[in-house]
Amino acid sequence: MRITLSLSLVAALAVSVIPGASVAAAPSTVRWGPCPADVTLPGLECSTVDVPLDYRHPDGRKIKIAISRLASKKPERRRGVLLTNPGGPGGTGLDYPAILAATSLPQSVRDTYDVIGFDPRGVGHSTPVTCDVTPEQQARGNFPKQANTGADVAREATYAKTLATQCATSKTAWMLPHTTTANAARDMDRIRAALGEPKISYAGTSYGTYLGAVYTMLFPERGDRIVLDSNLGPDGYDVTAMRMFARGLQDRFPDFAKFAAAHPEYGLGTTPGQVTAKYFDLALRLDGKPVQGLDGTLFRGATFGLLYSDASFATLAEIWQALDTDKPLPSEPPGTPVADLDNSVSSRLYTLCADSRWPRSIGAYQRAVAFDGVRYPMLGGMTANIGPCAFWPTDPVEPPVRISDRGPSNILMVQNLRDPGTPLAGARRLRQALGDRARMVTADQGGHGVYPFGKNTCANNAVTTFLTTGQRPAHDLACAAEPN
Repeated sequence: MRITLSLSLVAALAVSVIPGASVAAAPSTVRWGPCPADVTLPGLECSTVDVPLDYRHPDGRKIKIAISRLASKKPERRRGVLLTNPGGPGGTGLDYPAILAATSLPQSVRDTYDVIGFDPRGVGHSTPVTCDVTPEQQARGNFPKQANTGADVAREATYAKTLATQCATSKTAWMLPHTTTANAARDMDRIRAALGEPKISYAGTSYGTYLGAVYTMLFPERGDRIVLDSNLGPDGYDVTAMRMFARGLQDRFPDFAKFAAAHPEYGLGTTPGQVTAKYFDLALRLDGKPVQGLDGTLFRGATFGLLYSDASFATLAEIWQALDTDKPLPSEPPGTPVADLDNSVSSRLYTLCADSRWPRSIGAYQRAVAFDGVRYPMLGGMTANIGPCAFWPTDPVEPPVRISDRGPSNILMVQNLRDPGTPLAGARRLRQALGDRARMVTADQGGHGVYPFGKNTCANNAVTTFLTTGQRPAHDLACAAEPN
């Protein structure tokens, strides 16, 4: 549900002056020490910062935010701190600086900043939340079940209501109204103040782009150099954005279809059209009869997730081949396992459902499924289906922060043209909302995440230049496709 422009503007101004929301810079109060055992990585130090549970009552109950630091080893070149967020909501970020350093973050950026990671409120080593999500519920993944009819939506509503009730009756239900993106942005400013920094630079990916955009609205003068990579639209993960996943799959799938067609050894077809037909054939067959524990919903979800990177195409093709021929699935599951799936699923729901108002009517989701099932047949019957937010026990305590062009011109957006997780259409809407505050660099490639893991040197160099010198492209920049 969209809020009118005037109300959104009032809300954005109001939340920026909540008592205790902004803290002036002072000497650092952070005492760095060893990281938790599961986050012990070379060069990484950890600590915690106490923040208000409810910023309307800044002197009330406190929660902890876990933070990490990969310090610059060139004090003469150090500019400040670079806060990072790898995405979510529900994703941990404490280990992210070390992951960046171990992969492809340029040394010039590491010299310029202390790279800071953190687990957002509700997540991981910060004060965590739970919905007591069972292993069976965890195995479902983040999407609702595939829906082809109104009756399918009604059945899913029963499951969604059960999970919402679990959240409402959990031992951390007291955090339900306060686990929001706006409060996470306020937490970022408390981190800044605790570090003794007058400003922070920021690099956020996926959901982290919305978190970063909200920070720039609440604290426009506290941001230094802001990088938003793989961008959500200006409304974050509301009901409309969830449906955008279906568009993202349609945008990205031709890249995989081309790959599979060029590798006939997988037996999925010799043309992109045949590979596409195989997708629908497998989905329909698995809807009727699961194979090796995978039904049509899990098949669609696995396909979507493995389109995030070209490097996963071979694994995805092997999974399809195994399901098509009823041979054993690949023994090594793709991706990095999540240490605490209950917390990951729960904190994601806490944030999604508290950030904005979701339709309460089952009929609204039935209509959305019917529409998206035709418009985006590969995934639309899942991402438009009903979820726990429809039955959330608390209403948002404040309207969403309106993202606008009011503020410094210090934002660089970077975006793949064919991103399944945050489609280009959403990035263009955010770019429009930010106006002259932002420049956008697009890379003619597929996948989720551009910097620094992507292979487009044009896009990567633009981000590195901005972070190290502050220089942005004079105009939006379109980076051409480059050979793999």
